[in-house]
Amino acid sequence: MDRRAFIALLLAGCAPPRSSAAQPAPEPGTRVTVPLPPGPPPMPPSGSASFDEWLRGFYARAQAAGVPAPVLDRELRGLSPDDRVSALDGRQPEFSRPVGTYIKGVVTDDRVAIGRRKRALSFLPAVENRFGVPRDIVIGVWAMESGFGALQGNFDVLRSMATLAADGRRRGFAEDQLVAALKIIASGEFPRARLVGSWAGAMGQTQFIPATFLSTAVDGDGDGRRDVWGSSADALASAANLLAKAGWRRGEGWAQEVTAPSGFDFGLTEGPRESPAFWAGKGLRRADGRPWSDADLAAPAELSAPAGASGPLFLLFPNHFAIRKYNNSIAYALGVGLLADRFAGGGPLVAAWPVEIPLGLSDRIAAQQALARAGFDPGEPDGVVGLNTRAALRAWQKAHGLTADGYLSPEMVRRLRAEAPP
Repeated sequence: MDRRAFIALLLAGCAPPRSSAAQPAPEPGTRVTVPLPPGPPPMPPSGSASFDEWLRGFYARAQAAGVPAPVLDRELRGLSPDDRVSALDGRQPEFSRPVGTYIKGVVTDDRVAIGRRKRALSFLPAVENRFGVPRDIVIGVWAMESGFGALQGNFDVLRSMATLAADGRRRGFAEDQLVAALKIIASGEFPRARLVGSWAGAMGQTQFIPATFLSTAVDGDGDGRRDVWGSSADALASAANLLAKAGWRRGEGWAQEVTAPSGFDFGLTEGPRESPAFWAGKGLRRADGRPWSDADLAAPAELSAPAGASGPLFLLFPNHFAIRKYNNSIAYALGVGLLADRFAGGGPLVAAWPVEIPLGLSDRIAAQQALARAGFDPGEPDGVVGLNTRAALRAWQKAHGLTADGYLSPEMVRRLRAEAPP
């Protein structure tokens, strides 16, 4: 028995019994104060007063969330912020990486060759049968997340999450992950020494954050453990489970490269989700010239022009958006899917990625501010060219008789600055 609990029971046994008359029921409407769990024991200072203040408050919140006090006492004692994590979290690249540059960097001949060899792993048929996700997709996730398990990160996840929580920018997320990590330790499934990963808390061969590990990791090799660090079978089965939970549809593709006719209305990009027959009526054709499968013919698809009208075009099926539940990035999902296609024996894209010039942060913010001044709301001018910015740019392009593909190029920045100067 815990020593503090034993003493509390002993003192309670020595106290005189209280009459029920001394504890009248509260009147209706009376506010009842619920006692909070006891505060943390004295902790050695970390060297950061703000971190120590946050840690004292977190102790009670973690207890209320169900983390046992002995685990908190042991794991939080001596905890200190990691300056490397703070620096990485505060970093905002000056230049955005063009999607074509990104894809050419991840879909490489060496990576394709490794992935094709990995297709023969003995546990993959069971993963496909159990979750309905093709082996090539989960191998693509594996390749993207950790280089087939080679690059898992070496940060102490508890310390990283505590640092992010104390810094405050992502406190809610970081505290949730810290509580989840502490619960993993409390369960006895893995000790803290095994909870290593990226600076942002992603762990193992398929980079699960702690809360996702608790809810979604599975035992893929039948040894009774969910070892996403040391077992490729566990890691890939867990990734397949995540995609299945995200809505992966058995038997359907994830995307298909298409071509568009001259004069096509690119204002339809990132718009309606319609069947391939609808898009064929608009003049789109499969770039490889092959017919559609029956399953894909029945699936809704959204048109995407990630590098603008001059780059490859894609019809994105629901499974593309399931991949984006893993990482909500068009470029990431394209990387996973294009790798998967190559692992399965497919060739490179028909259309080449155009030469793209990276845009600086100041240019991206200036374009967003110019769109707002021109009456096309891109949302907060934060330099992130997301869905709202692209929609505003398409509307502006269409109003000016330009190809409305929503692609922010240096030329579009120049035009916007001239059209709506500060």
